Amino acid sequence: MCGITGWVSFHSDARTQTPVIEAMTATLAPRGPDAGGVWLGERAAIGHRRLAVIDLEGGVQPMTDRPDEPTVVLSHSGEIYNHHPLRAELRSRGHVFRTRSDTEVVLRAYAEWGEAAAEHLEGMFAFAVWDEREQRLLLVRDRLGVKPLHWAAVDGGLAFASEPKALFAHPEIRPRVDADGLREAYSLLFNTGPTVWSGVREVQPGGLLVLDRDGIRERRYWQLEAAPHTDDLDTTVERIGGLVGAAARSQLESDVPLCSLLSGGLDSTVLTALLADELRSRQGPEARIRSYAVDYSDQAVEFTGDVLRTGHDTPYAVEAGAFIGTDHSTVVLDPRSLLDLGHRTAVVAARDSPIGVGDMDTSLYLLFGEIRQHSTVALSGEAADEVFGGYPWFHSPRALAAGTFPWLLVTGDEAAMPLNPELDLRIAEFRDDTYRTALAAVPHLDEETPAEHRQRELQHLSLTRWLRQLLYRKDRLSMAQGLEVRVPYCDHRLVEYAFTTPWALKSHDGREKSLLRAAGAGLAPDSVLHRPKNHYPATHHPDYNRGLQQLARDALAAEQVRALTDETRLEPCLDTPPDRLEWGHRLRLERVVDLALWLDHHRPELAL
Repeated sequence: MCGITGWVSFHSDARTQTPVIEAMTATLAPRGPDAGGVWLGERAAIGHRRLAVIDLEGGVQPMTDRPDEPTVVLSHSGEIYNHHPLRAELRSRGHVFRTRSDTEVVLRAYAEWGEAAAEHLEGMFAFAVWDEREQRLLLVRDRLGVKPLHWAAVDGGLAFASEPKALFAHPEIRPRVDADGLREAYSLLFNTGPTVWSGVREVQPGGLLVLDRDGIRERRYWQLEAAPHTDDLDTTVERIGGLVGAAARSQLESDVPLCSLLSGGLDSTVLTALLADELRSRQGPEARIRSYAVDYSDQAVEFTGDVLRTGHDTPYAVEAGAFIGTDHSTVVLDPRSLLDLGHRTAVVAARDSPIGVGDMDTSLYLLFGEIRQHSTVALSGEAADEVFGGYPWFHSPRALAAGTFPWLLVTGDEAAMPLNPELDLRIAEFRDDTYRTALAAVPHLDEETPAEHRQRELQHLSLTRWLRQLLYRKDRLSMAQGLEVRVPYCDHRLVEYAFTTPWALKSHDGREKSLLRAAGAGLAPDSVLHRPKNHYPATHHPDYNRGLQQLARDALAAEQVRALTDETRLEPCLDTPPDRLEWGHRLRLERVVDLALWLDHHRPELAL
């Protein structure tokens, strides 16, 4: 998986800046606990931290095209799932390989196709190529934005990194936050480009950036497009099954232990079943894949539902694991571990952002830590809801009629951070402007009905915005534990096909995720196959709520926190009996606690 960083400057000699590139690279050690390295030239410094997954001996980075006097230097994060056929093609074009790593395939692909190499790659990736001959830096990010890639201007060029914390180790880049940054963070619109940090930007998903002496040029090499869908229902189900299966099989390659995240929902169960079948076909009928789920100590006694959760996951996960034949484990967490300030600080440090979902982030971080004791790679069901129409807003007349981002109907003002109104961030106005811009980017077909038109808007918003924060969360919290998480439902061929499929086919049985359910028949027990959508679990233990209220009171003792928050909107959350604290009010408290930890850990300069 790894972490990448570095900079290019046409105004200075990078060869004198070894301590700087080493410091930037060191910040990414959790992403790459197995090895690290740097390369320095006159105009460029490149760093890399490695989590070794494929070709443990040969995939050392930064990687150069030749050992002596290199002309191309690469720092790569992620996995290229089609590296075997690409290697064969490049060999046929005369390229000679020194390793069997997918990283070298990226290097040789650049040598063959230049920046167009991005269009040949399938997988999750972010990489930087410094071309000594052309004096040119290329930054590339995968199509769905599974792997992060940030950049910021420096004198005579730019610096880049998997995470902003690496940029802040550069002497010219400071952790500064202005009103625009707070607006980006707390509007919950998930723009890609600007970040909470002033001057720090993201490379667009499906995008690339080129820096040379003429300046910076950005472009998209991939984006969602509307196209006519001519397949009938049976053909569509068959095609979906084939695409999901191909994506799962392609992501099973690993030279280190691999497992699956199995929540007991439709998405993860179908995926785990496909992985288990493929593993048995490769290793024999006795082969078993490990699977993991998370639970809370209170749920085993009495499940408490809320607006996002209608049932207890664990019994379904156990049943699914037995049905598939996995070695299944449930990681059970108690309030004390979720409230532990060491754990919560580690989560905030990993995110580089004040925005998260409290105990759900902490539990995911702790789950990944447990998994890492046995496995280095995990496969997860992210994106299935976006691809197949699993969220309530796809089926809600209120959401279909709303003139705003549909998730705000769930996460809106009731659960939003209670910011001080004196900051005058005008978030409502910002949301309206951003919504209009987002809708203008949605591709449509001329023959679409109004209902199809609206559903395509919701699908596009979900895939290009809502999904981004889920992938961001999964990447940061897994990499903080040195765990690689792969997401087969983000396969761009699957996403493209599903996006062009009419809503009438996606909801042909009158329910959510109709196509996946049909394609997954026989891969999951009936109880899971027909189970309603359930979101990631959260604890409802009164001891957790009581402890959270105290953490929030402690957070408000800090002057900087009080200056940023509206205490009057927090009073009902603090005064409610712990056993009656509603989800939305609890999320307000989570945001205040995270804000305090973020301010204390990152110590940003606030320019408001």
